[in-house]
Amino acid sequence: MSVRILALVGSLRAGSHNRQLAEAAVKLAPEGAEVEVFEGLADIPFYNEDIDVADSLPAAAAKLREAAQAADAFLLFSPEYNGTIPAVLKNAIDWLSRPYGASTFGGKPVAVIGTAYGQYGGVWAQDEARKAVGIAGGKVIEDIKLSIPGSVVRFAETHPADDTEVAAQLTEVVARLHGNVGVAA
Repeated sequence: MSVRILALVGSLRAGSHNRQLAEAAVKLAPEGAEVEVFEGLADIPFYNEDIDVADSLPAAAAKLREAAQAADAFLLFSPEYNGTIPAVLKNAIDWLSRPYGASTFGGKPVAVIGTAYGQYGGVWAQDEARKAVGIAGGKVIEDIKLSIPGSVVRFAETHPADDTEVAAQLTEVVARLHGNVGVAA
């Protein structure tokens, strides 16, 4: 049985390097692991408890929760916007943290990685995402980190999957996340 890893990408831009990194994770996943990039974060309304009602839940939010429920682990890809986590990723975390006491993260392993233009590769945003998803009920694997600086230059003509160093690091990230499925906290 394959381990299902749900990838959430914090950038909606068509040419996003974080999206490309997620695509590379799909391609490089080791045997026994399946990485699925969730499509539709742009369609999910901002979290509002007034619309988080079982009989009238927004379809896009329901789709996200269903995909998360079926996942064994999560791999979040976060760029850095103004020194912090992008709103679209934070919104997804908020929807998955509810209803209160029934987080879809449910103690499942979570790793947060990414790339950004700056010299630190988005570490502030990734740290904020780890904090938020941990509070939301995910089992954050703190020692799985990958922050790739200089994305605009580094990936200008090379897809992350074709960057030997990045491909090796990404393969290790996915393998280590896979290895944490079923491990007690």
